[in-house]
Amino acid sequence: MTELWGAFTGALIDDPVFYAVAIPAVLLVGLSKSGFLAGFGSLATPLLALTVPVPQAAAIMLPLLVVMDLLNIRELFGQRDRALVRLLIPAGLVGVGLGTLMFGVFSNKTVAGVVGALTLLFLAQRLLARPRVEGAPPSRGLGAVLGAASGFTSFVAHAGGPPISAYVLPLRLAPVVASATMATYFTAINLAKWVPYAWLGLVDARNMATALVLLPIAPVGIWMGVWLVRRVRTELFYRIAYAGMAAAGLQLLWEGLR
Repeated sequence: MTELWGAFTGALIDDPVFYAVAIPAVLLVGLSKSGFLAGFGSLATPLLALTVPVPQAAAIMLPLLVVMDLLNIRELFGQRDRALVRLLIPAGLVGVGLGTLMFGVFSNKTVAGVVGALTLLFLAQRLLARPRVEGAPPSRGLGAVLGAASGFTSFVAHAGGPPISAYVLPLRLAPVVASATMATYFTAINLAKWVPYAWLGLVDARNMATALVLLPIAPVGIWMGVWLVRRVRTELFYRIAYAGMAAAGLQLLWEGLR
């Protein structure tokens, strides 16, 4: 038992700066999954990537995302839009395949630059987006394209929310149906990442041991989000999230370009 514990602790990331960043990042994902600060879970991987390489940050986050997805889908699965799920999940899986190929081709610095750019684009989308004018819903073809884009960005940096939201939100589904559909989609996509992540060598003892240490924080973020939604004004939290996203995105983009 002592030897097993020693092997486990020896595999962990031991940099305290990493955990100072990782704990708030995981809490932020939980807040996003709960509906509070919705969409800002895309910031978690860029935050972790300030202390470890982007691929390692993505690998550490994967088990945590799967646990949160399973907690969400247990409550929401029956409310999903089945036709929309049948459209989006295959498209997202195509994006996961593309992400696998690109992940193996590009260097860590290139991936960091891409993640930084995606982070800044997501921030711009949040700040500049205007309510959609009433009209025909977006086409299924656009849904397939944005689903594939979401699968790709989700694979590279767990940042699949912005593309898929750009398609699902204008459909004006009931909030619970939209949440259930997104939860079902991301559960499928995140589960599909395991095999390619393992093939790329990212599912290793160091990353999984570190994820296991962070795992108890995952449901805490969701519970905090539910509590905050009912009691706290969100304007200040959005300002903080915007500032943090801009800082992380600029840092990663600079890292990729320099």
